[in-house]
Amino acid sequence: MGDYGKIFEEEYNAYLKENMERFSAEYKSYICSIDAGKTHKGYFSVDKKGRAVDSSGTSEKDDIAAYELILKRKEMLLSLDEPTRFIFSHSALREGWDNPNVFQICTLKHSDKTTARRQEVGRGLRLCVNNRGERQDVDTCGEELFKNINTLTVVANESYADFVKNLQSEIQDSLYERPTKVSEEYFRNKTIFLADGKEHTFTDDEARAAYNYLVRNNYIDDSGAVTDDYKIAVKTKNFAKMKPELAPLAEGIHKLMQGIFDPSTLNEMINRSKERKNNPLNKNWEKFKDLWERINKKYAYKVEFKSDKLIDAAKDAINSELKIASLSYEVVKGEQDGDDFKITRRKTEKLETAHGSSVKYDLIGKIAKGTNLTRRTVAEILKGVEEDKRQLFCTNPEKFITEVVRLINWQKAEVIVDCITYTPSAEEPYSQDIFNISRSSDEYKNAFQAKHAIQDYILTDGIAENSVERRFAESLDTADEVIVYAKLPSGPRGFYIPTPVGNYSPDWAIVFKKDAVKHIFFIAETKGTTDTSELRPIEKAKIKCAKKLFNEICTTGVKYHDVTDYDQLINEVMGAL
Repeated sequence: MGDYGKIFEEEYNAYLKENMERFSAEYKSYICSIDAGKTHKGYFSVDKKGRAVDSSGTSEKDDIAAYELILKRKEMLLSLDEPTRFIFSHSALREGWDNPNVFQICTLKHSDKTTARRQEVGRGLRLCVNNRGERQDVDTCGEELFKNINTLTVVANESYADFVKNLQSEIQDSLYERPTKVSEEYFRNKTIFLADGKEHTFTDDEARAAYNYLVRNNYIDDSGAVTDDYKIAVKTKNFAKMKPELAPLAEGIHKLMQGIFDPSTLNEMINRSKERKNNPLNKNWEKFKDLWERINKKYAYKVEFKSDKLIDAAKDAINSELKIASLSYEVVKGEQDGDDFKITRRKTEKLETAHGSSVKYDLIGKIAKGTNLTRRTVAEILKGVEEDKRQLFCTNPEKFITEVVRLINWQKAEVIVDCITYTPSAEEPYSQDIFNISRSSDEYKNAFQAKHAIQDYILTDGIAENSVERRFAESLDTADEVIVYAKLPSGPRGFYIPTPVGNYSPDWAIVFKKDAVKHIFFIAETKGTTDTSELRPIEKAKIKCAKKLFNEICTTGVKYHDVTDYDQLINEVMGAL
């Protein structure tokens, strides 16, 4: 029997022992008649190397019998004479397995594959049948019982959060926020494409005019439902004439209308809204080229420090700051009713018992990997950790490793950055092509249209109009002292400075008027605060590396500083750093 089978039987027996009194006499008799070893079976395919992933039985014969039952004789699972009630599978829940009576799904493996998730959840999204194979729909068992028995419970891990969010978003996209009735609100703020290919968003007046047009021509009834008159007009392609001011929006209005009863009509609009859009360099690039030649070089760093200093600092940090809570788990229960998903209960409990005897950790190796230190250095650090702190590993091994890595990296950031030096790298300099990364059209909805930047649109991190970056971009674009500026692209394909604690991408590169400020060329980082006590140690270390590179090592005439807003920036460039 595999590890999952052993763990299951231990937990199954423990649960029955604790909860048996909650069951009715009839159900208690039924449960007690089934041995724990017989109530579960599994079908496990082989992995990519041809090895069996797990086994539910004690012999090959048992595995074959489980395979036959689960995949070929599914109707036997409906009988109360068949003891199997729990199925463990490596792949059976994907396409190809059709069992209508799946009421609970518990995924044991973290997966980010959306297709696999859809297949897994889809196993339970079907009407169940009784032991005679009859579908239990509303007509068969009544509405109340229908809802009670046709309920799928998914015991989901944290990785399902994004899946659910994305799935709901996808459904919303596919429906284009499609209600079943038409109102002014349905058109308000909707974005359509005009005949020339440009996007247009309905104003309040246009939404009202579109709604009134439909009412006047009996295309919707008093409740807002689409009438037969409109459906006939769609088939004959003979629509009532619109007023001249509304006519340019006619195609979009009718597509939105038809989307009420035929969502496929909106596919083109949805797909076009997701098209990639370029943001090429404009004529301001010529004014920016001088600064670009000064900063587009790539650098390599070198660090020389005594490991004893880091070891001592890390030991002190772990002994004073390491805190590990006991393992606990949160159970969040919710129900989906129609379009709404509501949380009905949440509860956090301490994990009193756990099956972990077979789990082995390479403690030193894990920490060494997370900190980019040698195993020897990590071992020296752990030797100096107090016994009560080391015992926290038994409380929660994963959390212990995570927190120790975090504390060591914080100390590494403080110790190493003070000893860093930069030299030009042999790599080719950055190309101006890093600015030409296409993005989806949706990302441009909240973009700032600039006049003095090297690109027509500034896509800031914060989409709100009062975000730090948005306000900063608006200030740069209206400042008399600024000739031209750029939002530097971040990420591995963008502009970055290598540091011992990770790559760092500054936000802005700015050219000032020569007679207006002291520092003509400037690299800026916009933060909500420049108080170092409020910045995370890693973030603070990266900023410190950038200051050292531009303000101490480079001789290109470019200066760097982190600022909260344009007022602080102008004070920096007009005075000494």
